[in-house]
Amino acid sequence: MLILHLSDTHSKHHELRNLPPADIIIHSGDISFAGSENEVMDFIEWFGALPYKYKIFIAGNHDDCLFGANLDGLPQNCFYLFNSGVTIEGVKFYGVPMFMEDAMSGEYDRNIQKIPEDIDVLITHQPPFGILDNSANINYGDRNLLQMVLKNKPKYHLFGHIHGAYGIQKSEHTIFVNAAILSENYELIEKPVLLMIYATM
Repeated sequence: MLILHLSDTHSKHHELRNLPPADIIIHSGDISFAGSENEVMDFIEWFGALPYKYKIFIAGNHDDCLFGANLDGLPQNCFYLFNSGVTIEGVKFYGVPMFMEDAMSGEYDRNIQKIPEDIDVLITHQPPFGILDNSANINYGDRNLLQMVLKNKPKYHLFGHIHGAYGIQKSEHTIFVNAAILSENYELIEKPVLLMIYATM
């Protein structure tokens, strides 16, 4: 299965041209800039119309209007993961959003502890601590998330959030991908990342 991963488009999704073919496209949050309902609905309409067999997205810290929201009426092949998972052609995906309300209440940490052990692709908005999370010599990743990933060993951990930390980093068990495609000045400078994954037998 070929995966196209991108993150942090901040309502600039219409500027994306000539996206490469893949079986599934995954957006790991910050689909909007101001978190308005109009921005999110515009993204969903665009995302749902893309010519990919499957589509997955989660919310980032900018996507305030999705906090506590129920998204009804998505296309059958489009999945909004909210501390939930989906299995597609034998590959197990799980998504954890990032909302400031959850971070302040402690719910975010509890949601991280609920990440299942047997997933193939973990999708979060925030990076794990120390991995593709550095900006201005500060690590903005989450330590609890790092420990959970090291324990559960997904094949891929896909995220964004830290503009300027775009890239791929490999460990013994997991490939980490920060696909934040905008610069720290919100300019479109990077490309979505293509990845290959096979179902667990």
